[in-house]
Amino acid sequence: MRVRPRQLGLLLLAWAFVPQAWAQAPESVSFHLQRMLDRPASRDRDSIERLRALYKGQRYAPLWQGPGKPTTQARELVRLLLDAGTYGLRPSDYDADRVDAEMQNLLVARDAPAARRAEFDLLVSASALRFVRHLHYGRVDPRAAGFELYTPRSDLDEPGVIRRLALGRRPEAVLETIEPPFGHYRLLRSALGRYRQLASDPGLTALPRFGGGAVKPGGRYAGAAALRRLLVALGDLDSGAANESDVIDESLTAALQRFQRRHGLSADGILGPRTYAALTIPLAERVRQIELTLERWRWLRPFATPPIVVNLPAFRLYAFRATEDRESEMLKMDVIVGQSYPETQTPVFFAEMKYVVFRPYWDVPDTILQREMLPAIRDNPRFLSSNHMELVRGWGDEPTVVPATPENIEALAASGLRLRQQPGPHNALGAIKFVLPNYHSVYLHSTPTGHLFGETRRDLSHGCIRVGDPAGLAAHVLRNAADGWNEDRIREAMNGPPNQRVNLVRPIPVMILYATAMATESGQMLFFDDIYGHDQKLDELLRARRG
Repeated sequence: MRVRPRQLGLLLLAWAFVPQAWAQAPESVSFHLQRMLDRPASRDRDSIERLRALYKGQRYAPLWQGPGKPTTQARELVRLLLDAGTYGLRPSDYDADRVDAEMQNLLVARDAPAARRAEFDLLVSASALRFVRHLHYGRVDPRAAGFELYTPRSDLDEPGVIRRLALGRRPEAVLETIEPPFGHYRLLRSALGRYRQLASDPGLTALPRFGGGAVKPGGRYAGAAALRRLLVALGDLDSGAANESDVIDESLTAALQRFQRRHGLSADGILGPRTYAALTIPLAERVRQIELTLERWRWLRPFATPPIVVNLPAFRLYAFRATEDRESEMLKMDVIVGQSYPETQTPVFFAEMKYVVFRPYWDVPDTILQREMLPAIRDNPRFLSSNHMELVRGWGDEPTVVPATPENIEALAASGLRLRQQPGPHNALGAIKFVLPNYHSVYLHSTPTGHLFGETRRDLSHGCIRVGDPAGLAAHVLRNAADGWNEDRIREAMNGPPNQRVNLVRPIPVMILYATAMATESGQMLFFDDIYGHDQKLDELLRARRG
């Protein structure tokens, strides 16, 4: 049997010495297990050490074999490895075909040599360990994908999980205990199977092009019948409404609107270029979106306290009232996030919200100052006054305001002074700022440009996150405050004295996340554009890892 380097590293290289063991050692599976694991390893040392700890803990007894044959648990685990795709993983990453072939050979073999049985046991354990780690932690370090979530995790008793898989009655139930403990993860994993089935018919999304700019309700489209079949398959159109007419009738218009809402498009029922592009994305690509989102779910830890979650591609904020991700226990609102240019993208990170500021000043970030403000200040002497801005010296809430002399403007350019905007209806932060200290200087805030929430694609800011219902979010984060921050008091503070700071009773975890696929409790699948290219980057990391 040829050993491939990527499979078990030096562990299976040790198998090259097995013929000597056959000639010199008693025919004991345990003997061969210990001999193989005692070989020095120059590659894949972490995996070898975990296997050594696993087998040493049970005195090198085989895990996956009864009297000469693979156990029922081994057969069940191999089935799960072969079906790794149902978890959004790849069977080939766990040598599933090879493990299955070895198992089938042992099931029909008579008196297989102990060394061969030992190798099979190690092969199954190594694949199981890899599978368990990927299912619990994910395959890629989130930091490699540009996600600043937490310090590296080490919360899994891997030998204990493998023993439970080997000795329990239902390995599948054991794996459920190490998967992400989130309801929407489970919903998404369930949707994956359905979309895999849909993707098996690539002709579903092969819709004919249409002439002109768009097809409006009541108009004719040569692909209307094919469009109906697609929308029936996706669940947006009742099967009883399918027909061969080429007219965009009332039922087809309503189905198009449902599809548009699920894909973050303007729900106008018009078959225009953006809607057509979304309809004709191959369903295999939707499968990939689900798989990549499942990978990111595995990067998260259980919520110890109710968090605030922002999903950047969805342009939505979810403020949890409980630690479980139940939709009935969330305050939801639209948000505006950073533009898709590299220098303005909102980062993916974890922080803690610690206080709220009513009627804040806006301290203009240096990047915006240098790139946008300074040229305008130098070109227009009235720029500062017309935009309610002032130059200040020093830090803190009460710095010294200085005149906008040419010398001070040059000091501003050299970072010797600061530029800030006064509170009021013109202020870029609006009436409330939600502060979560982080080195990106990203926070949540209201905005005077509320009309932008009417846009379906809202990557429009310089990086901070504008919230659609600032008063509602303030009521949520201040709900436990002892001095009674009800809605009336919040509205009063939004029109009260400037720069009023209110500390939270306890910090609230805030997670700025990135998911382009979401399964809802109503059964709908939502898909969003990869606005920052993070899906593409994660896909490339996973492909490089396989290589």
